[in-house]
Amino acid sequence: MTKAYWITLYRSIHKPEALAAYAKLAGPAIQAAGGRFIVRGTPAKVYEAGMNQRTVVIEFDSLQQALAAHDSAGYQEALRVLGDAAERDLRIVEGA
Repeated sequence: MTKAYWITLYRSIHKPEALAAYAKLAGPAIQAAGGRFIVRGTPAKVYEAGMNQRTVVIEFDSLQQALAAHDSAGYQEALRVLGDAAERDLRIVEGA
């Protein structure tokens, strides 16, 4: 089975306290859905018009698992808490 990944890039963070509250809910919800955090932090170096922004990569055993994690009640509650605290880009992609 092909693995899937959530890749999230934070363009800007407007309310760090709301982001912290989101993380307290999102982390356990994602892990309960089978997600494994692979990357969390800022780049060591950027190239090719890359932006020095917070990046998070989460691995799942399948695309279905990744999609279900996003749609879960626990993660949706975390998103509600996040609100407009950050401008970010979340992509769910299948592995090669």
